Amino acid sequence: MEQSLLAIAVGNTRTRFGLFEGKDLSGASSLPSDQPGAIAKAVADMLVNHAGVPILISSVNTPASEALRTALESAGDVYMVGSDIPIPLTHALDDASTLGQDRALCALAAYARAQQACVVVDVGTAVTVDFIDGEGIFQGGVIAPGLNMMLKSLHEHTAALPLLEFAPPDPARGVFGLDTRHAMILGVQAAVRGLVREAIERYAQAYEAYPQIVATGGDAALLFENDDLIEHIVPDLQLVGILEAANAELDAEPGADPDSRA
Repeated sequence: MEQSLLAIAVGNTRTRFGLFEGKDLSGASSLPSDQPGAIAKAVADMLVNHAGVPILISSVNTPASEALRTALESAGDVYMVGSDIPIPLTHALDDASTLGQDRALCALAAYARAQQACVVVDVGTAVTVDFIDGEGIFQGGVIAPGLNMMLKSLHEHTAALPLLEFAPPDPARGVFGLDTRHAMILGVQAAVRGLVREAIERYAQAYEAYPQIVATGGDAALLFENDDLIEHIVPDLQLVGILEAANAELDAEPGADPDSRA
């Protein structure tokens, strides 16, 4: 069964939200996670003509999501992914208690979309590269610093390197860093691309088949728009995962075994 809902994904840096009517997502946008009042106002505006639509919040940033839940008290019925809405993702992890909801929901959505082995590359504050096998089982992955985290670290741990925000380098300037700023941008770009390619190749070798590759996250388009390794860029994959979890909960039969869920 499908339903309408307002999905919110609270991240470390930004919060993304959008309205689902069935499978159709509209109005997807994002705001800084430390602005719960602004997010609540945007959500309330989105729900003006959709009274009674439930609000579902997923989070990897507990202080921000708690502040947002308080700010949304008058907007409608609010449910927290995890505590109110389980994530029906089977896993092979030693301990799933620390698995972030962002990774779990993106994996759930990617497999629902692909129905085959797949890799989710999520490029945001951090970079994750996760593998889901052909049975939909989350096998794990790798976590590394994101582009801006790398740039910030270079600035903070050296005497002379400037503080930069990532922006795609001009291809016309070539592959050699022509000044310090250019060299830093090229360096972090190559680091993330190299990490992603290496992880995917190792996963494919271990699985003995090449998976479908899906990229998401705030910096995915900046890095992979013309990359032949990435098959699909889906900016709102986590929001789709919230919808998948909600629909699974709606359809779940009483007494279903939740033990292997994330």
